[in-house]
Amino acid sequence: MANVAVIGSQWGDEGKGKIVDWLSSRADVVVRFQGGHNAGHTLVIDGKVYKLHLLPSGIVRPGKVSIIGSGVVIDPWALLEEITRIKEQGVEVSPETLVIAENAPLILPVHRVLDKAMETSRGDRPIGTTGRGIGPAYEDKVARRAIRICDLDDDAALERKLNRMMDHHNALLRGLGLEEVDVQETLEALKEVRSEILAYRGVVWKVLDQARQDGKRILFEGAQGMMLDVDHGTYPFVTSSNMAVGQAAVGAGIGPDVIDNVLGITKAYTTRVGEGPFPTEQDNEIGERIGQKGHEFGTTTGRKRRCGWFDAVAVRQAIKVGGIKGIVLTKLDVLDGMEEIKICVGYDINGERYDHLPAAQNLQQAATPVYETMSGWQGEVHGARSWADIPAEAIKYVRRIEELVGAPVTLLSTSPERDDTIVMEDPFVK
Repeated sequence: MANVAVIGSQWGDEGKGKIVDWLSSRADVVVRFQGGHNAGHTLVIDGKVYKLHLLPSGIVRPGKVSIIGSGVVIDPWALLEEITRIKEQGVEVSPETLVIAENAPLILPVHRVLDKAMETSRGDRPIGTTGRGIGPAYEDKVARRAIRICDLDDDAALERKLNRMMDHHNALLRGLGLEEVDVQETLEALKEVRSEILAYRGVVWKVLDQARQDGKRILFEGAQGMMLDVDHGTYPFVTSSNMAVGQAAVGAGIGPDVIDNVLGITKAYTTRVGEGPFPTEQDNEIGERIGQKGHEFGTTTGRKRRCGWFDAVAVRQAIKVGGIKGIVLTKLDVLDGMEEIKICVGYDINGERYDHLPAAQNLQQAATPVYETMSGWQGEVHGARSWADIPAEAIKYVRRIEELVGAPVTLLSTSPERDDTIVMEDPFVK
């Protein structure tokens, strides 16, 4: 059986939560490998809604091992709040069901302060961060200032590293005219929660290696989407981590050869939260209709998502760069009842035709979509569980997407409910 990685192929919010939940019912181990609690996955199981931010989606399934890898930045207070909330919904969370990498870096209060301060300092040109400290925490990781899970077990090292970190950050806060962060307050706050956090600590790479040797099926769960990738997305309007499949290996702690299949979760239209280029955005009645019908509000922030037509150019680029082998098409039912549907097949940028989204920010901002128009359908995709239940025009739309993005649709999701999924190809079969 194959090990599968799941990544978003657009600007996030593609419906990964439901798909990872569907896949996790057949996996033994589910690994979250990048991002922080700026991500949000919503699961709907038997009418019950679970909202996850740091915990892998497999946590809601009995008998599964959920892992948070070292590629994730962890806010310990947010994690414990999430664990408490999910336990109150009847989910078992214990050191037997959840393992956190001992080398995973922490998000501290100073990171949240800096995140918001830097966003404010950008004035009328914000990036659109969630203000949860993810970017500054990744900066500290790369700058070798990070406090990691394993540091919580060493008082002397913890205080020494905190002092070094705060020397840097407090200088920046002073420069911004803001109040400095007290080292002792942060130290005491960490000491209050460390025993709970350390209970889940583990050597993740060894856990995964043993799972591989035992023939267990591993599911690698990504957050956000490829167009938010810090290297390959719409920079600087991106997150602070990589989403491509190579990060699944690095952020989990396992060789890339272990990952057999890569699924790109792809919405049947396009959405984006926050600032940045969005060539196919429909800031009109069409965008409003899609947003209302698709319930396009962020799981993490509650922010209204920007909505637009399907961008085949961006998805094709994400597939090539991200290592995606097949796509999972979600929310096709949101397009039910539309008379015509448009697909972006290229960009016009300053009078020149582009078959890709260039890296330069000014060119991305100037990109005007070149559309292909298709007939909509009046029947219902919503709740369909076989191709026989799909209107003919909807099938044509799916097939045209496959042609344009250069990858097959392996799964088709027709509602938020877990079982409303049509399987064309079993992702776990090599």
